[in-house]
Amino acid sequence: MYEQTSTSPPPTGPSGTAATRHDWTLGEAQGLFERPLPDLVYRAQRIHRRYFPGHAVQLSTLLNIKAGGCPEDCAYCPQSARYQTDMEAGPLTSVAEVQGAAVRAKAAGATRFCMGAAWRRPSSRGLARVTEMVTAVKALGLETCATLGMLSAEQALELKAVGLDYYNHNLDTSRRYYREIITTRSYDDRLETLAHVRAAGLRVCCGGIIGMGEGREDVVNLLITLANLPEHPESVPINVLVRVPGTPLASAPPPDPFEVVRTIALARILMPASYVRLSAGRTEMSDELQALCFIAGANSLFYGERLLTTANPDTGRDQRLLKRLGMTVEPVRTGQ
Repeated sequence: MYEQTSTSPPPTGPSGTAATRHDWTLGEAQGLFERPLPDLVYRAQRIHRRYFPGHAVQLSTLLNIKAGGCPEDCAYCPQSARYQTDMEAGPLTSVAEVQGAAVRAKAAGATRFCMGAAWRRPSSRGLARVTEMVTAVKALGLETCATLGMLSAEQALELKAVGLDYYNHNLDTSRRYYREIITTRSYDDRLETLAHVRAAGLRVCCGGIIGMGEGREDVVNLLITLANLPEHPESVPINVLVRVPGTPLASAPPPDPFEVVRTIALARILMPASYVRLSAGRTEMSDELQALCFIAGANSLFYGERLLTTANPDTGRDQRLLKRLGMTVEPVRTGQ
């Protein structure tokens, strides 16, 4: 069992950092998740500081480059063509518009620029346009990320060739609970895309959503699946469900805020060198809850007034919060 007592230090690797593992069991991880919250957060914070400054946060901005009309049936998503929501399908954004949005994001303090399209998988024509966007954003000195649905091995290589840094493809929940949320794409489809992304040499951004009616065991199993991949995702977004009218999960009860903190802490313990990002759902989080998440090991934020389809705290609020906490913004990490 990892750290049997509250006083023992985390195991270390040859460099003095906490040793990474890829063989977590449900019993081990669930035992950590259910520890008294102060013990769990203390362990996570100690591990966090072996890999990252305790006061630094990475800021990412997300732009929806192709809204609505998605054929998938993800129960949380207003972009699905199957649900009656306020989201209208739109065309692919122009390269010039994307570049302009990236300029504004950089001026506001973001260091990573993410582009998302509501596709099951990109067409050849659509992917060609995205590669132009990646090139334009990279020229501004920003890290780049894209989330475009499923990818073939060849498409992953195309994105790598133009310098894409990260590819996001979330697992969303545990394998057991997945069919309650999505039926049009299998869990193995998602894992296959992650394998193509990793084989192409791209960094992986992969996390999930809490608050969709899943149990604690599902949250733990999601994080175990990520931690037991051959390589940990470099970025792990933790989303709290945004309940959108017209979607099947519009009436889902919100999760206990302390379950959010526990999820962040367990992600940090299981994947110590990964960025753990507070993603969707922050508009409903108090400043105090977000501060607890930072203490538990979160070190990245989605930054900007809007995510793909839902509101996000305005940049002024985030800047004030970070200032109150004495936190600093991490610069672009070049050469990775």
